Amino acid sequence: MDQARIDALRGQPVPPFGHLIDGKIVPASDGAVMDVTSPLNGEVLTTSARGTALDMETAIASARTAFEDRRWAGQSPAARKKVLHKWADLIEAHALELAVLGVRDNGTEISMALKAEPGSAAATIRYYAEALDKVYGEIAPTAGDVLGLIHKEPVGVVGAIIPWNFPLMIGAWKLGPALAMGNSVVLKPAETASLSLMRMAELALEAGLPPGVLNAVTGEGAVVGEVMGLSMDVDVLVFTGSGGTGRRLLDYAARSNLKRVYLELGGKSPNVIFADAPNLEEAAKVAAGGIFRNAGQVCVAGSRLLVQASIHDEFVAMVAQVTEQMQVGDPLNLSTQIGAVNSEAQLAQNLAFVDTAQAEGGTVTTGGTRVLQETGGSFMAPTIVTGVTPDATLSQKEVFGPILAVTPFETDEDAVRIANSTVYGLAGAVWTSNLGRAHRMVRDIRAGVMHVNTYGGADGTVPLGGVGQSGNGSDKSLHALDKYINLKTAWIKL
Repeated sequence: MDQARIDALRGQPVPPFGHLIDGKIVPASDGAVMDVTSPLNGEVLTTSARGTALDMETAIASARTAFEDRRWAGQSPAARKKVLHKWADLIEAHALELAVLGVRDNGTEISMALKAEPGSAAATIRYYAEALDKVYGEIAPTAGDVLGLIHKEPVGVVGAIIPWNFPLMIGAWKLGPALAMGNSVVLKPAETASLSLMRMAELALEAGLPPGVLNAVTGEGAVVGEVMGLSMDVDVLVFTGSGGTGRRLLDYAARSNLKRVYLELGGKSPNVIFADAPNLEEAAKVAAGGIFRNAGQVCVAGSRLLVQASIHDEFVAMVAQVTEQMQVGDPLNLSTQIGAVNSEAQLAQNLAFVDTAQAEGGTVTTGGTRVLQETGGSFMAPTIVTGVTPDATLSQKEVFGPILAVTPFETDEDAVRIANSTVYGLAGAVWTSNLGRAHRMVRDIRAGVMHVNTYGGADGTVPLGGVGQSGNGSDKSLHALDKYINLKTAWIKL
């Protein structure tokens, strides 16, 4: 990676962004725009179209037409594969441009963004391009005088609502399998970070995706997101984001056509450290990275650190030492380890959580304050709060910021009880040298993903999904394809 190339891109003006509808870049129907404010310096970076209800309705109609005339679904698997591979090629060719644009928009540190955003997105698109011609129908074991065939068909129009923290990575998790199976898609990016995802969607057209198969509308969730949710022409909704929005999408589905809704929601993931962890120094380093990279704005972040009482003080000191050495700063500098908080509103919410934690008896061991205010950007010191009880706000509510809640425990049973004491169940980890204990923790802690002696790093071959109020359905892996197909039985009398 070349810092000089990054610096050259950081200064380039960003043109206004419109919607992508029916293969064309168009303004909002009423001409309205939204300012795009960079969290790096608080300055307006560009504008994006402020979508209207009519804009979303037009995009959905375009997707429906494209699906019904089979301009994509009717192509052979080999033809669809060729287009998706070309799209992945273009994402890779524009990787630095996409990464820098995304960092200017959402504040992720560039060293992480390059791999996690365009790098991950291209790999995901390739994965599903290779998978699409390996999805077979089935022949049922029926009586000899009938033939039972099970066809796997695309569902139709998919509405995909994408968050601001990793728009390319998470966008590809939805787009890859949905398009591979022959569906049409309408994207709704996050208001506070849409630019790189919109640019990636434009590259899909350049790769040869037919007009109308992929549409994208920017705007406010209360307007365009509601229209998508209530649409009778959207067959499946996929969403990554907050529980509150997830509940609204379920309500919209119930009030409209009973569309299927798949949700990847929040987490309050426990990182459980036993005294017999094989390497406490490594565990401390990984624990800090597991919560503070991307300023804590990661759905699977290990935001609760559960430490066995016999090593509590020693281990917390080790994590604090690692944390205090992490460099917060300009996200477009390759040496930065912790970038910006996505917005001023998110920063204010983070700081309010620190105040609440202290009021409830927690102790700030390090951090807890805004930093680098002179830059005009939204930056926060990585924060460790000790003495957090299992029922405290900081244990129960997702912060989505660089704040680590530390809670001691005594026994295996205590660890499981505390780990399972929230409504969430997205991810977790256990650090131990005891193989039996590791398996028991994986079995007993309620989570969609459990790590053993590590945190994070799972690739596209395994599913990511939650239990409880962390959602339903899975992103990644071949299991994700199930969300985007219908099963149709053909019962044939011979």
